[in-house]
Amino acid sequence: MQCVRGQARRSRSEEQLYRAQSARVARINLDLLGMEEDADLQFLLSGGDLLKIRSNSWKKHRFYKLNEDCKTMWYKSHKTLRPSNPTFSVDDIAAVRLGRQTEGLRKNTDDKVEGQAFSIMFKSRRKNLDLIASSEEEAKQWVAGLEKIISHMSKLNPQQKTGHWIFNSMCKADKNCDNKMSLKELKSFLQDINIEIDDEYAQELFEKCDHSQGGYLEGEEIEHFYKILTEREEIDVIYTTYAKTNGFMSAENLLEFLQKEQREPASLSDALILIDKYELDGSAKEKKLMTKDGFLMYLHQMEGLIFNPAHKGVHQDMTQPLSHYFISSSHNTYLLEDQLKGPSSTEAYVRALMKSCRCVELDCWDGSDGEPVIYHGYTLTSKILFKDAVQAIKDYAFKTSEYPVILSLECHCSVDQQKVMAQHMIAILGSALVTKPLGDQMPKDFPSPEELKGRFLIKGKRLNKLEDCFTPDASAIEDDDVTEEEESGGEESQEERKEEKPKQDKKLKLAKELSDIVIYCKSVHFHGFEDAAARSFYEMSSFKESTAMNLAQDSANKYIQHNVEKLSRVYPAGTRTDSSNYNPVPLWNGGCQMVALNFQTPGLEMDLNQGCFLSNGKSGYILKPAYLMDKDTEFDPVTLTRGGWLKPKTFHVMVISAQQLPKLSKKSTSIVDPLVKVQVFGVPDDVAAKETDYIENNGFSPMWNANFQFHVCVPELALVRFLVEDYDSMTDNDFIGQYTLPFTSLQNGYRHVPLLDKNGDILPCAGLFVHIMVLDD
Repeated sequence: MQCVRGQARRSRSEEQLYRAQSARVARINLDLLGMEEDADLQFLLSGGDLLKIRSNSWKKHRFYKLNEDCKTMWYKSHKTLRPSNPTFSVDDIAAVRLGRQTEGLRKNTDDKVEGQAFSIMFKSRRKNLDLIASSEEEAKQWVAGLEKIISHMSKLNPQQKTGHWIFNSMCKADKNCDNKMSLKELKSFLQDINIEIDDEYAQELFEKCDHSQGGYLEGEEIEHFYKILTEREEIDVIYTTYAKTNGFMSAENLLEFLQKEQREPASLSDALILIDKYELDGSAKEKKLMTKDGFLMYLHQMEGLIFNPAHKGVHQDMTQPLSHYFISSSHNTYLLEDQLKGPSSTEAYVRALMKSCRCVELDCWDGSDGEPVIYHGYTLTSKILFKDAVQAIKDYAFKTSEYPVILSLECHCSVDQQKVMAQHMIAILGSALVTKPLGDQMPKDFPSPEELKGRFLIKGKRLNKLEDCFTPDASAIEDDDVTEEEESGGEESQEERKEEKPKQDKKLKLAKELSDIVIYCKSVHFHGFEDAAARSFYEMSSFKESTAMNLAQDSANKYIQHNVEKLSRVYPAGTRTDSSNYNPVPLWNGGCQMVALNFQTPGLEMDLNQGCFLSNGKSGYILKPAYLMDKDTEFDPVTLTRGGWLKPKTFHVMVISAQQLPKLSKKSTSIVDPLVKVQVFGVPDDVAAKETDYIENNGFSPMWNANFQFHVCVPELALVRFLVEDYDSMTDNDFIGQYTLPFTSLQNGYRHVPLLDKNGDILPCAGLFVHIMVLDD
């Protein structure tokens, strides 16, 4: 008994120590965030009981709490003293919504809990977290607290983020909570931040910092260790070269750097502005000097990144006809996963629209109670109400971009339910829905994105010509090609569909009410370029992937000319039941505007799409190069004959280093062996890739200093992708992060490259450091 009581006493002592350490860590983190007195944050740190909603029958109480690192949330079925592994990071949260704003809450809860409900939406494919608080006041406090912590974390500068991360990793390594670091704890800490070093070097590093020779590090010794750890040798070399004013950079020194290394047309006033914005030392700032910390701060900010900040906002001419733009487009937008048995959700529309998608697809079928539904026909995918999808589109269409959204209808509904579809769109979208051509007379060309700001267009079948909008109404007639599949001759072959699709009468009638709101995007069969040329500008075709790829390869110039005045939509083959994607680049080279991808499926293809639409304010609209807007163009990306499109460049890139790459395994001993691939996508002659060697056991600060050179003939159609992988000699390398941007948006000089995860979201703290030089051939 004495032994048991002793263990209990030691356990209580350990818990008291843990409580004290947790409180100290929380105080320091709140101080780092500048939120030490914030009541909402104190509320989150204390935690509380919430009702978690999964279905009408699954509703369970959970205790949620913000961890002491102020970055992770954890929960338990019952309140416990010590948390286990955190359930998710604050960085993973896309938004927090107060009220019953998700499908799950609307379906599985009553109106009376509207004020107590809130949802946590995640950036990845993770399901929403639907919760009910005990009171409206408490729900508001949860939402306010989470929004504050998300906002404050996003505003931390790179040095602060690094400091916050390293501090909490050190706390995690301090197993006995004594605020000291032993050699064993130091090695555990290094593994946690993705560094593996041999015992001899660890001992050497430890002894270098252990000034008191006490066998552990504390206080200033830990600060010394932190400085050694975060030292950037490559930055030191660059800074020292230009710090010619008593060891500091003067405005004149910084200007020399900007002009010589960054190749910027900068002035002395530009240099002074940078010092004022980014210098951290007040004394140095007063003297118009930049310290090394201030210089590093500048290199991590917008002006020092690889992406040209002049392209961050809308900078292209938005007054051209709609057909002169690439338009970010989604296929099977309603799906969260595969197209055989995956879930359909209005949240899928929200996610696509928040990523600047401007053309969404609605696959419409007859539903019960006279209400049309959306799902992937003849499959086990779940169904959502058409009206709920339209409401979600209305609510989120213009959160990221103010430019027009196109609703691409794949209509399999009866005439009666087509009428209901029309009623819902007119009622929900209201005056934002384009129901007649702009102006008082029949147009001869498309309106521009600028003219259509905040408006919705419907793509679908139309009974009569658009010109009839200015004449008495036409009556409903039979139409035998209502669906997208039939527009292009069938999404799948008969052989692919015959086992799963029951026989049906393809001659579906088209409701006049639905037909009348199809303006500018009338779907028609494609019967060849000659037939298309004789049609009106607003008559457009959809092409299955294989057909479009063949046209882009074998008839590229004709396809380009067709796409000058006509809109084209391309969609993935029906055989892609896993919702995989195809390479969009050859189709952009062919002038296709709406190259629709499965937004729910991450990978190279979606990386390219996100990179293509990164510039121009992430508006979802990218102006085509001049030679793709000229109906007499001779441009052919395959043969690449001489012309104004040839603007050959030599692209020099030096991959210098990486910082704080994420661990891919939760095992503390698993360290990445990173390598970097630099890839160029564009016309066939420009496609190329080169890679560095891998660095063994260092994801925290690997260094390569690897030089590559590329020749790019058509820069306006080129994309550059930086891919970081974890080398594996036995299997395929594992993805760590990537960043893709237009070639024309590259900045010269020493630049940091942010890294995105597989879902296209930013990896906090992680990045590459490179040197870029683009020269005319």
